[in-house]
Amino acid sequence: MSRRALRRLRGEQRGQEPLGPGALQFVLHDDDDVEEEGPKRGPGGRRPRGAGEEGVRVNNRFELINIEDLEEAPGVNGDRTDCLLIDAAASGDKRRAQSGRSESRKDGDVADAAVPPEQSNTSGKLRKKKRKQKNKKNAAGESSENGLEDIDRILERIEDASGCSHPGPPPLSARKHVLYVEHRHLNPDTELKRYFGARAVLGEQRPRQRQRVYPKCTWLTTPKSAWPRYTKPGLSMRLLESRKGRSTFAFEHSEEYQQTQHKFLAAVESLEPNNIVVLLQTSPYHVDSLLQLSDACRFQEDQEMARDLVERALYSMECAFHPLFSLTSGTCRLDYRRPENRSFYLALYKQMSFLEKRGCPRTALEYCKLILSLEPDEDPLCMLLLLDHLALRARSYEYLIRLFQEWEAHRNLSQLPNFAFSVPLAYFLLSQQADLPNQELSSAREKASLLIQQALFMFPGVLMPLLEYCSVRPDAAVAAHRFFGPDAEISQPPALSQLVSLYLGRSHFLWKEPATMSWLEENVHEVLQAVDAGDPAVEACESRRKVLYQRAPRNIHRHVVLSEIKEAVAALPPDVSTQSVLGYDPLPPLDTIYSYVRPERLSPVSHGNTIALFFRSLLPNYTVEGERPEDGGAGGPHLDQGLNRLMLALRDMMANFHFHDLEVPREDHPEGDGEWD
Repeated sequence: MSRRALRRLRGEQRGQEPLGPGALQFVLHDDDDVEEEGPKRGPGGRRPRGAGEEGVRVNNRFELINIEDLEEAPGVNGDRTDCLLIDAAASGDKRRAQSGRSESRKDGDVADAAVPPEQSNTSGKLRKKKRKQKNKKNAAGESSENGLEDIDRILERIEDASGCSHPGPPPLSARKHVLYVEHRHLNPDTELKRYFGARAVLGEQRPRQRQRVYPKCTWLTTPKSAWPRYTKPGLSMRLLESRKGRSTFAFEHSEEYQQTQHKFLAAVESLEPNNIVVLLQTSPYHVDSLLQLSDACRFQEDQEMARDLVERALYSMECAFHPLFSLTSGTCRLDYRRPENRSFYLALYKQMSFLEKRGCPRTALEYCKLILSLEPDEDPLCMLLLLDHLALRARSYEYLIRLFQEWEAHRNLSQLPNFAFSVPLAYFLLSQQADLPNQELSSAREKASLLIQQALFMFPGVLMPLLEYCSVRPDAAVAAHRFFGPDAEISQPPALSQLVSLYLGRSHFLWKEPATMSWLEENVHEVLQAVDAGDPAVEACESRRKVLYQRAPRNIHRHVVLSEIKEAVAALPPDVSTQSVLGYDPLPPLDTIYSYVRPERLSPVSHGNTIALFFRSLLPNYTVEGERPEDGGAGGPHLDQGLNRLMLALRDMMANFHFHDLEVPREDHPEGDGEWD
């Protein structure tokens, strides 16, 4: 009879045997031991559950563990030490690793005393293994940190030994440069998140970003999936020189890009925007075409498309950056006299204008600093006329005050009406903040009053137009006084009138607050008292105005044209307002540095003037001097030859005319005589 049958006769079943001392068996296997020995079978010929996968093997068919002893055992950080046995059987190495981090040697000794000898041995082995793993991780982390420190030390030793460094941005000091640009502030989403939250700004963009495939990550723009696939258009950047911590760069056009540029110039001269659209179909990342078409879309009130084209132009130029060119350091220079570099200036300016209109003044301020850092000495777009406005709108009062303090000595910023009035306004707005100490608030208020009085002494013609912009009726004593009366505005030089019109047309709404107006009124009365008392500063400022503001430089005119403020554009001198202003290159410098020259156009239509085109439309035989092959060049010295050709063409036209007899229809239709009578 079999054993199974005997057990059935005795009434015994498997699993009901009396519990002996060896019933609870805890077997600890390391991963390496399991792989070497292979899977082992437990009692009864069965393989333990999860053999070869977990380090701890619990062979307890009844799962009878003394829970009271486990609860009495001490733990570290809220985790009981001996719970490791249950967790290891439940979740394997993951739970075991987490529990191993929270163990200590003292707690382990207490736990060993509270459990049976078998459990203490196995838990001791387990703790040894966990300590080894922890030591390995710590060693790896310390080695990586030490490796980074060693690299930094080696680089410092190399620089100290050589005494010179490679061209590029120098390391930042403890206090950042006044023109230092922060990468995160170049992204308008960073500013919009503060207003509307990240979910409202990036809710629809997250799934799209996973699908885009672009060659590199950019800081100025975020590539869009709707853009054409990027291919290198032939635009690149090279390093010209590096001297005294400043690196000068320049964009370069390849031969293919030059051909595209020539086609673009011909399309602009045709005065047909569709020709630029056709050009962009073959060259979707040509910068000047994108900027010119952006202006056309903006004039047609398509702001979204205009902004998208400017962003695509910026992306094309950023992909062509030199590896050493830095947007943030403030030490990289681009010469505006080179036509290849002007596109980058104009693209940044247009993007800054869109950001300001979009309600992102903090981001627009970073773009303004970036444009100014490219050539701060010359300032080709005259960004100093705009920087104070953006700083006040972004409530960066400390930055505006710092810039004024550092640059006043060598740039005379107080001689610009915008800085003369914006800096005291920044001090006053800073004194209105409640989170500053009382001493700093009073100091800022005194500084603001002192500077605004100096500004009123220097520019008295600003007050009355400012009050008119703000719809404030001035006091009768102020309006009738000779210092602030109509003579103050009429007597100022034309260049100064242009600067005042530019500032008031852009920043007048910053003065509309009642607290600001009351503070301005107090200082106006203080100035009138000083004028009546015969303060010598009045005559000194008057003589300075007559000497300094004779004529505005070309960069100010260029800024006025780009700003499109009606009051300032109307104040431009006639020699500037009568010039043809091109959107892709407004008022180019007179000392332009050309790297390549546009080839001579062979088509007679391309370089004919208006009169020549008119006569050519009437007279097919008419040609301008220099268009005939025998002339051998463009433009002959003798004007009479052109007139002779015109007379010959007129004679040919008269010879080909046929005059019909007017009497013939009257004979055929005699009733027509009655109609004319």
